[in-house]
Amino acid sequence: MDQQVTHINIDNPTTLFGLKVRTSNMNEMSGEGAKIAGLWQQFYTDIAPKLTPSSQVYGVYTHYESDVTGEFDVFACTDMQVTSSEVEQTTLATGNYLRFSGKGAMPQTVIDVWGQVWQYFSNEQCPHIRAYKTDYEFYKSCEEVEVFISVE
Repeated sequence: MDQQVTHINIDNPTTLFGLKVRTSNMNEMSGEGAKIAGLWQQFYTDIAPKLTPSSQVYGVYTHYESDVTGEFDVFACTDMQVTSSEVEQTTLATGNYLRFSGKGAMPQTVIDVWGQVWQYFSNEQCPHIRAYKTDYEFYKSCEEVEVFISVE
């Protein structure tokens, strides 16, 4: 998979609606206490059937406790207002982002793109610093994802 990274500035905040969990990379990578897979399963069971063909789907990472070692909130969400007792609202923050892209079978493609993100920021020559504000996945189609990482 070729690494495609683009610097962009987002000027307009976007309100999204979905389900939320709080987790950490340590929990997700160890498998013990992992919550993200279950979050998406609940999203596709409870919310996805209510979406229209024009609805957009996002995964949003926000409210970082610190950096890669701390806890953060994850939303499985959409731009369509959905009513349910469990639905929460979040906002894609404005600011500077790096966009990483991938195409292929899900969920492996999104996992591979996140691998690109980790590799990019772990490089000692990396010209950017992660802001740990709001990062998100935008699912362009069932086989294409863009991951936006907030940078300072």
